[in-house]
Amino acid sequence: MIALSLAEIAAVVGGQTYDIPDPSVEVTGPVVRDSREVVPGSLFVAFVGERVDGHDFAAAVVEAGAAAVLASRPVGVPAIVVEDVQAALGALARHVVERLGATLVALTGSAGKTSTKDLVAQVLRRKAPTVFTPGSLNNEIGLPLTALSATEETKFLVLEMGARGIGHIRYLTELTPPRVGLVLNVGTAHIGEFGGREQIAQAKGELVESLPAAEDGGTAILNADDPLVRAMASRTKAKVILFGESGEADVRAENVRLTDSGQPAFRLHTPSGASDVTMRLYGEHHVSNALAAAAVAHELGMSATEIATALSEAGSLSRWRMEVTERPDGVTVVNDAYNANPESMRAALRALVAMGTGRRTWAVLGKMAELGDEALAEHDAVGRLAVRLNVSKLVAVGGREASWLQLGAYNEGSWGEESVHVSDAQAAIDLLRSELRPGDVVLVKASRSVGLESVAQALLETGAEGEVAAR
Repeated sequence: MIALSLAEIAAVVGGQTYDIPDPSVEVTGPVVRDSREVVPGSLFVAFVGERVDGHDFAAAVVEAGAAAVLASRPVGVPAIVVEDVQAALGALARHVVERLGATLVALTGSAGKTSTKDLVAQVLRRKAPTVFTPGSLNNEIGLPLTALSATEETKFLVLEMGARGIGHIRYLTELTPPRVGLVLNVGTAHIGEFGGREQIAQAKGELVESLPAAEDGGTAILNADDPLVRAMASRTKAKVILFGESGEADVRAENVRLTDSGQPAFRLHTPSGASDVTMRLYGEHHVSNALAAAAVAHELGMSATEIATALSEAGSLSRWRMEVTERPDGVTVVNDAYNANPESMRAALRALVAMGTGRRTWAVLGKMAELGDEALAEHDAVGRLAVRLNVSKLVAVGGREASWLQLGAYNEGSWGEESVHVSDAQAAIDLLRSELRPGDVVLVKASRSVGLESVAQALLETGAEGEVAAR
């Protein structure tokens, strides 16, 4: 974080100082909520969780070098005490962002947020120092912590924004007001919580409503291929840039294809020129993500050639998202187990089939959470799609939702051994260990709560007699 004195922080957050002998002492290290991340000069934020109370670590973090603790009660060591720690953290983030003057890019969408955020960051940091959301820490705590990690050198701040209801994104934009807002898509992720796609669109569109007017530098970047996103143009006074494969898109892709290994390639067109892209990532769904990143980069002054080069060299920065690893025996494991929704499931299955041309393909799938009344239909549809795509074998893992996956495959014509329902991750591991053959390609995907990453990890430990080559 940029250096701020404890007295200044207390004034910004409306807190009182306790046990601070010298209020002019500066916070020069990161703002953290995990005591293990404290370094000299840090500000430790003491949250009270369901299992752990951060206040209990106050003495330990100060001993480790923290300048002070942001707390909701006195803790016997240097502290700034506030009524609401979360609100104080947000106020501090807004103060720092306004003082920095960096260009703030915010993005949201039902699917692909984290992968796109990673692409945007990798492209922009070719131009100037860039700070971006680590992983998917996109909520009311993770977002301000990311903003507070910016320094005086930061020119671009790329923030992923998630929502589980109306008003969530509006709140996040008040903490960190963006100049550039990117909306990827409106799908069915969390539809059970929102109540419908129209409500999801209402929530996601809060991002473009928060942007400055065009004459003040505000830019809304919208997916031309998603009608609900494209319609958000009427909800903003910012300049609108469209991306997609539509001929009307300002930033678009032509001649989209997949390489023999399942990596997308295309001709990138921007208002400033065109250039060819061949990505290192896997799956055609990354084309839309890449176009979104390209639109942001174009708006911030990068040429088509610069953008295409950066996109072609960009990799995956976040774990368990189409993480492709080849075992010494030739089995390829695709760990996409961080999360799942109907759109990302379909994209992952298509990527699996493209990667597995001429090889046996396995889809090890589990529950997609938070689908509400749509859960049965969506799981059934994914099971059917696996059959239509000629996936060699579907392994549905878990309880009721997994049985719906298997039922969809059965109803689509998978009556033999092409699909199987197993009770848990260990059963899937046992099955795969006994039946996998050299050259097979295995996709592992489910919602985060299912924990199917354990299947991918077990497969990589199996037969790892030589060094595993991660691609």
